Amino acid sequence: MFIHLGGEKIIRASELIAIFDISIEKSSKISKQFIQQALNDKKTEQIGEEDCKSLVVTKSKVYYSPISSTTLKKRAHQLLTN
Repeated sequence: MFIHLGGEKIIRASELIAIFDISIEKSSKISKQFIQQALNDKKTEQIGEEDCKSLVVTKSKVYYSPISSTTLKKRAHQLLTN
């Protein structure tokens, strides 16, 4: 199963670890450190040109998605319950 993250980016549902609202990037020291480490390791990818609304953490990357975390969570939940 796959989850569409926006633009032309689709990931395997099995790769998904977490979906966060973009505000988490600034809300805690630990999340700031995590994002900074992903940036340093070049393991981030911004999807499209639109403003980012969510962070999608996978086994190999952190994606900045223009789709809201609520919408992405609904998509993921639908895959898990079908």
